[in-house]
Amino acid sequence: MRCVGGIVRDRSGRLLLIRRGQPPGEGLWSIPGGRVEPGEDDARAVVRELREETGLDVAVGTLVGSVDRAGPGDVTYEIHDYTALVTGGTLRAGDDASEVRWTTPLDLRNLPVTPGLIDALESWGVL
Repeated sequence: MRCVGGIVRDRSGRLLLIRRGQPPGEGLWSIPGGRVEPGEDDARAVVRELREETGLDVAVGTLVGSVDRAGPGDVTYEIHDYTALVTGGTLRAGDDASEVRWTTPLDLRNLPVTPGLIDALESWGVL
């Protein structure tokens, strides 16, 4: 299942994270994002998912990296994470995000995060 995520930083270099409010990963912190809907390209999906989960409008940049993650049953999530720049909106948790926050790289390491998140961000040079 094709999915996307948005890697967003603020002016202080903090990373935008959401706490998942539903499975998979309920209760864990992650990059905001989700499934690509039929007829969407990745950029449109990133814009939609970030608006739904964080209340922010974004401009999508370049592909940072991709990972495959096992989901429930026989589902494999093929996740493509892109840089994104905030262009408007008001920060708030929405859709399937129970919380949203800006996090320093140090604080990120002390949060319960989705499996493989820190390793992926390190290997892509984000952390």
